[in-house]
Amino acid sequence: MVATQARQARPWRLSARARKATLVVHLVSGVGWLGVDAVLLVLSLTAFTSDDPVTVAACYRAMGFFVVPALLTAGLLCLGSGVLLGLGTRYGLLRYWWVAVKLGINVVLTSLVPILLWPRVDEAAALARENPTGLDTASLGRLPVDLLFPPLVSGTALIVAIVLAVYKPWGLIRPASRTSGG
Repeated sequence: MVATQARQARPWRLSARARKATLVVHLVSGVGWLGVDAVLLVLSLTAFTSDDPVTVAACYRAMGFFVVPALLTAGLLCLGSGVLLGLGTRYGLLRYWWVAVKLGINVVLTSLVPILLWPRVDEAAALARENPTGLDTASLGRLPVDLLFPPLVSGTALIVAIVLAVYKPWGLIRPASRTSGG
């Protein structure tokens, strides 16, 4: 009877094998996400600094081809595996500050891809398709700058999430209250 109650009181947990597999998915998707951000940064910097209109157009076409699907896939995989790890391990989803902050970073960054980045990447790719002989950087307005900041912000936030995962700072969100014995 006591063993049954203890099993019922203990929340669901991932098995060791499932936890390791989920952790691998979480790590690989996070590293992939950081990698796509690095590629986006290289393409953005190249388009921003190049004097060759053909190179500028090629950078924006490449962004339009793969950046948004790759970032969404990596972000959603990282989010899903992170939620599963939070729910299925002793850390919990909203039990520790470092987990909650990582969750917030992931939700914000993943949400910003379709809301802010996708429209700008689509605009840049459409301009590149309309001008196959190249794009004059002077006629692009703020577009080059607008596409330069997302990988810098996202990359920095992902590095913060990595540091949080390694150092696990700040402790519990709600420490257990101590009851005084009578």
